[in-house]
Amino acid sequence: MVRVAGVDIPDGKRVDIALRRIYGIGPRVALDILEEADIEGDPKPKVMDLSEAQVDRLREVVDKEHTVEGDLRREVAMNVRRLIEIGSTRGSRHRRGLPVRGQRTRTNARTRKGPRRTVAGRGRRTGAKK
Repeated sequence: MVRVAGVDIPDGKRVDIALRRIYGIGPRVALDILEEADIEGDPKPKVMDLSEAQVDRLREVVDKEHTVEGDLRREVAMNVRRLIEIGSTRGSRHRRGLPVRGQRTRTNARTRKGPRRTVAGRGRRTGAKK
């Protein structure tokens, strides 16, 4: 297995697909990296077919020109921490674990809110008279 940016890249996959294993590299950025590293081919080569020089160029491009893995995770965490510290609405939503980008929370939002917690007294009352 080839190691790029501290991540093991699988040998049996095409290079553009394998690069997506790295946090911060998606489909578009993977193609840009291949272009910058001069790794061409109509059917993209597999990782095991790359020469050592091509792998070195790939590592060099990823390390020098793209923010990935630990640095990117740290940067995102710092941005969220900054929002929380300045007391913005987005920061308070992050702190409370609610959706940040304006989604509804009365229903749905289960990914952010977690499993349902039953609350006593919610719902219809049966047998109540006026």
